[in-house]
Amino acid sequence: MELADIRERLEIRRAAIAGSVFDDVDMTGAAFINARLGGARFADADMSGARFTDVNLSGAAIENANLTGMTIDGVTVSALFAAYEAAGRG
Repeated sequence: MELADIRERLEIRRAAIAGSVFDDVDMTGAAFINARLGGARFADADMSGARFTDVNLSGAAIENANLTGMTIDGVTVSALFAAYEAAGRG
């Protein structure tokens, strides 16, 4: 199924969306609760302010992203990168 040019709030329940493609979407304020998104792709998506809790991100890849202010378990990603580089691994 393809949805294009939707400008209203969507509420999707009990749906299998693994492997779905989200391209050029505004996802600010979106909530994925008990969602299985394995194999899903997000491109040109605005997820600013998103919160991920109790998620399995194994094998996930983040590329060409604006990580300004992003935290993992309360630690800014910029601090994590700085510690990584200071340890001689960067």
